Amino acid sequence: MANNEQDTFMPTICFVEHDGTEHSVTVNSGISLMEAAVDNDVPGIDADCGGACACATCHVMLDKDWFEALGDREATEESMLALAAEVTDTSRLACQIEVTDALDGIKVRMPESQF
Repeated sequence: MANNEQDTFMPTICFVEHDGTEHSVTVNSGISLMEAAVDNDVPGIDADCGGACACATCHVMLDKDWFEALGDREATEESMLALAAEVTDTSRLACQIEVTDALDGIKVRMPESQF
């Protein structure tokens, strides 16, 4: 068998709308969670600033374990989250989270509104 293509692992991310509707997407590592949502037409991630951390329209909420595993928010992200609705202790901006193989299986919840 002459297959020179190497199988590449791609993490699966599950975006959960406020009503419980789930959208699972399989993406390449190296992009942001925001890009994963936008590239796959996931409703609920508006991404008005295109990933520049200049708005809060890619606000997501993580389970506590995932939040702790990803580390602290930067000051700019904190400032933007101060403008968001439904912020929780485990809120993050999806544009600030890079997809890695280690994120395979992560579920992120989205607020009812990004404004």
